[in-house]
Amino acid sequence: MQRQFTLVACIALLALASGCEQQPDAAINIAANIAANTTTAVASAVATESSNSVNPFKPSASLQEIMLSVIDPNVDPIWNAISTEVTEQGEIETRPESDEDWATLRNHAITLREASNLLVIEGRAVVHGNANTSSHESELQADAIQALIAAQWPEFIARAHALHDAANLAIEAIDAKNVERLEEVGGIIEHSCEGCHSQFWYPGDKVPTH
Repeated sequence: MQRQFTLVACIALLALASGCEQQPDAAINIAANIAANTTTAVASAVATESSNSVNPFKPSASLQEIMLSVIDPNVDPIWNAISTEVTEQGEIETRPESDEDWATLRNHAITLREASNLLVIEGRAVVHGNANTSSHESELQADAIQALIAAQWPEFIARAHALHDAANLAIEAIDAKNVERLEEVGGIIEHSCEGCHSQFWYPGDKVPTH
């Protein structure tokens, strides 16, 4: 943009120089007209560019598909990374131990964090076709979910950002190889997911019991 307005100034100065000796007033008028016309052209080009870049994304997958194919496969390993199972032989504890364990968890957390951005790309459908979003009577159908998201878009964005920030906390815990903190962050991630679901999938905190 700065270069474009610099060009306007240069053109104006050239016009002034070419006519200042014989007709200074005319030269000034010519320069002013050139500047005005060039500024208008630049403004039009900028407006066109801005209009074309309002939504540069092509959201093909539905929210349901993003949940099933990206979010679930990456959040489950984080939740399951730390567990204790009681058997006849005693307790079996699962913890990330090797560098490879931690690196794998980090990849899951990074994918989860960036998946939160996929949720807020405008124009993404809740489902495609006749896919069902309800497996319990308290869960809404797709058209009702879509209407809620449209009506409360800023809040939906805030919910997605909460997931992003929770996943970022997981990355920090993983980088520190802090098992206790990672377990704590797992609860924060679950809380961020539940907050979104209870607002848009089953409003009124009516948690499904399936």
